[in-house]
Amino acid sequence: MKKKISTVAFAGTPEQEEKLKAVIDANKHNKSRLMAVMQEAQEIYGYLPEEVQNMTAEGMDVPLEKVYGVATFYAQFSLAPKGKYNISVCMGTACYVKDSQSLLDALSEKLGIGIDKCTPDGKYSITACRCIGACGLGPVLTVNDEVYGRLTADDIDGILDKYQN
Repeated sequence: MKKKISTVAFAGTPEQEEKLKAVIDANKHNKSRLMAVMQEAQEIYGYLPEEVQNMTAEGMDVPLEKVYGVATFYAQFSLAPKGKYNISVCMGTACYVKDSQSLLDALSEKLGIGIDKCTPDGKYSITACRCIGACGLGPVLTVNDEVYGRLTADDIDGILDKYQN
């Protein structure tokens, strides 16, 4: 699945930049630490926007293409911000054959966003993932670390209601 680049304006703080620079300074003499630096950068910012990739590439003295290549190859990295409530719908085989696509469609319609997007208020984001290991409960979605199983599209409103306040 191709990763989407965020269309949300970058809103990093000076404090975040200072933290990233400290991480880079501690690792810049060892290019093999690039992935570790990128993991720390994502911890600091929540995702890896172009601006953070540029800072990382310059600080680690590696081509931007290498940073981007690592960010898009490994599933742990995100190029788009996640919402306060990240909703991840399992699209593994067991869930897919039990119609997990209808869950994605319902979420997208209710929230007005697509996969790998975040609502303008930063409250919700939607991702599609591969098997999460709860095949017997399929179709399954998670909201952050909370698992919901044996769902239909009709269950989406009730789940979203839990996170409204």
